[in-house]
Amino acid sequence: MKKFALFVFNGDPMCFVHVLLNALDMKEKGHAPRIILEGASVKLLPELVNAANPLNKLWTRVLDQDLVEGVCKACSNKLGTLKDAEKQGLTLLGDMSGHPSMVEYRSNDFELITF
Repeated sequence: MKKFALFVFNGDPMCFVHVLLNALDMKEKGHAPRIILEGASVKLLPELVNAANPLNKLWTRVLDQDLVEGVCKACSNKLGTLKDAEKQGLTLLGDMSGHPSMVEYRSNDFELITF
């Protein structure tokens, strides 16, 4: 089993769908993916819980399978989605000046993938 940290900086829904699909595929194939929302990707949070949004079903699946590690505290605060992250019960990550540290994941044998 390999561990993957999927760092998502891109806020484009067409990019984000690939993050969700890859995380689900990795999990299905016996790996341990963790999704970390950073940068502009945090702006997607309010839309992901909207049942009419095409990403909603995939988002619900990754949440149900506990594949979301968390959301950058600094970016969600700066981009106005901190409350959305909290409402969804997502972990706020900020061990590196308010941002999640990639070094922590590498130190724990995660392969880093950025989107």
